Amino acid sequence: MKFLVLSAFIVMSGLSFSSPAFADRDPTADEMAKLTQRLNDLGYQSWEEIELDDDGPYWEIDDARKADGSRWDLKLSADMKDVIELDRED
Repeated sequence: MKFLVLSAFIVMSGLSFSSPAFADRDPTADEMAKLTQRLNDLGYQSWEEIELDDDGPYWEIDDARKADGSRWDLKLSADMKDVIELDRED
């Protein structure tokens, strides 16, 4: 019985000290309006998905399309000012 109580205490102690897990999230309506404007300013006309990646944090935009039909994956800084990564999709 003492072993069971001690085991439960150790497990619960470990859980209380672990850091919370944050998940990527979609932009709010206000953020989406700002992101749309920024992406349009950069020459993109449409995109598949936008989410705030908690690893950066940074905005991750998948399959952004330009007028010439080219597709790009890009990352924008959390404040949306800087393009921090740009990859052309083939």
